Amino acid sequence: MAIPVQKKKAKYDCSQCPGYCCSVYEIVEVTEKDVARLGRHFGIAPEEASKKFTRLRKEGRTLKRKADPLLGSACRFLDLKTRRCTIYEARPEVCRGFPPISRCTFYDMLQFHRRHCEDEEILPVITMREWKRDL
Repeated sequence: MAIPVQKKKAKYDCSQCPGYCCSVYEIVEVTEKDVARLGRHFGIAPEEASKKFTRLRKEGRTLKRKADPLLGSACRFLDLKTRRCTIYEARPEVCRGFPPISRCTFYDMLQFHRRHCEDEEILPVITMREWKRDL
């Protein structure tokens, strides 16, 4: 008999975050199963969902993005006012599994800066750009 795996309690609150994971990660790979789930969610064929919501990159099929006045760009399914996912029940597997541990680095960083600056409204800007140090 298999021992049930207990999920660790999350030590973050997504409702207090501006959707860093939806903005910082520019490449959100999707599988055929993810595309089919999106199609069912919107009542369209997987082929149409693929054309409408994804693009083919060298990394594979990824979700399309849109401009985000707060963090530069974001997943096309991030509501820019509420900072919440508009397809939460149909989101891709990679999003369902994030973060893979009970802590979220983005949330920890946000809380650290807010405590440090004694400002609950501060928003540290995070980018995932290649940085090469000149030696």
